Amino acid sequence: MAATRGTWRRWAWARGRVPAALAVLTAGLLAFHRVVPNSAGRVGSLLETFLPWLGLVIVVLFGWALLRRSATALVALLLPTAAWTHLFGGLLLPAGESGPHDLIVVQHNVSDENTDPAGTARALADAGPDLIALQELVPPALAVYERTLAADYPYRAVRGTVGLWSRHPLSGARRLDIKPVGVADPWSRGLRATVHTPHGEIAAYVAHLPSVRAGVSGLASSRRDESAGLLGEALAAEPLKTVILLGDLNGTADDRGLAPLTSRMNVAQRGFALSFPAALPLARIDQVMARSATVAHLRTLPATGSDHLPVAARVTPR
Repeated sequence: MAATRGTWRRWAWARGRVPAALAVLTAGLLAFHRVVPNSAGRVGSLLETFLPWLGLVIVVLFGWALLRRSATALVALLLPTAAWTHLFGGLLLPAGESGPHDLIVVQHNVSDENTDPAGTARALADAGPDLIALQELVPPALAVYERTLAADYPYRAVRGTVGLWSRHPLSGARRLDIKPVGVADPWSRGLRATVHTPHGEIAAYVAHLPSVRAGVSGLASSRRDESAGLLGEALAAEPLKTVILLGDLNGTADDRGLAPLTSRMNVAQRGFALSFPAALPLARIDQVMARSATVAHLRTLPATGSDHLPVAARVTPR
């Protein structure tokens, strides 16, 4: 009998080598995603776009290990579990209490094909934010947003297809030149303004970076990356201490293509807030980032007439 038990234990440790190997590989991708090359097809950026979804791989491998009754695979799964928790576990924790200096901000790509701009504007205002940043503003929808938001947000700045509505006075609004080389069409997707809050001045940036496309050859993101670099240079030159960036950045906070921004700005500490596509959100490409401030919590709002979900954040200046 003792020999039989010993044989079973050895068998339990020996079997399940395939799920164990896949667990180690998943842990490596999570822990060392930055070393995945980005030279061909932006494979590294593609991985980083969907990096949190490797958590589902862990769940599948856990089920496989249980079916195989493999002690080896179960132990190996501790590695990707620890790596995923380190990267994303904090986003699942509850947000702390709000403070008197907090700002509530909303970011939304409203879509240039939105058939209900008035309803979209009301839905965003119902969240009670201090600031609302919008992208893909086109006439005549722009007039509807201006009219609908005017009562609660008397201060606004619009440059090209992006705009900022505020409860607090704005000044110094100007267009940001974040247009990539080679884009010949009229293209104005960035603005900067000073928000005069009761607790001090804040520089607010609104941006809509170029779209990316995923295909069999990988991720086409060169124009997005170039535009992110130009935006990063503008943020680096910003003289005001506290800065809030709101935008459809067409990339996740883990995507190295947004490194010119994430290296300079704080990202959300709590909340996944997957925003795109609205029908089945797979990634958060709508971002709120801050300098000399904490993005304490990020959440999605109910769907509007857009293909993006709105995101709302609580920002605490330091």
